[in-house]
Amino acid sequence: MNLPNALTLSRILATPLIFILPFADTWELKLAGFVIYVIAAVSDYWDGALARTRNLVTDLGKLLDPLADKALLLSTLVPIFLLQSGHGTVLDLRFVTPWGDAALPLWVLVVVLGRELFMTVFRQAAARRGTVIAAIGPAKWKTGFQSVWVGSAYFWFAAKAAAFHWQWTSSWWRAFENFNGIVGVVTMTVAVVLTVYSLGLYLRRYARVFA
Repeated sequence: MNLPNALTLSRILATPLIFILPFADTWELKLAGFVIYVIAAVSDYWDGALARTRNLVTDLGKLLDPLADKALLLSTLVPIFLLQSGHGTVLDLRFVTPWGDAALPLWVLVVVLGRELFMTVFRQAAARRGTVIAAIGPAKWKTGFQSVWVGSAYFWFAAKAAAFHWQWTSSWWRAFENFNGIVGVVTMTVAVVLTVYSLGLYLRRYARVFA
């Protein structure tokens, strides 16, 4: 097993921790979940870059990388939805913005996860017909905004728990609440728009494969 594949496998093995730690009782463990997520997200970029630049692309890597991506997405969005809906916590973990509190809606969860499931099946079906569907620009941007959105939510869970523990009520904390909330809501919104837009582009470009 080469280095890119080892990084991909480690990302898969980390997903249970990424899923569980946001539900922990202490802010330290929630923060650990955020740190592990950031490492996993960065490794997602580096394993692909290493494989391409060092000619280390393997069949195992082609199998593991999409699996790792889907596992990481599922293991982050489900906790975000549950925690921001009030399940498994006594804290209100919705994003705080100047326009009111905001949580991850169920329809957004369904759209994002449904799109990933559809594209996995769509790519496999196209591959059987001899067409490789490469990632397009809007899809890459979608992943970037999605990563910032998830990261802001995971950091918010740790920060809100720390604020509750230390009883932070100062103006700088209020400013941070709004800043983090704006980042989370804006990146979530852009990610959803790009999710739908990129799906439309894929269908327009590759639907002919099935004609």
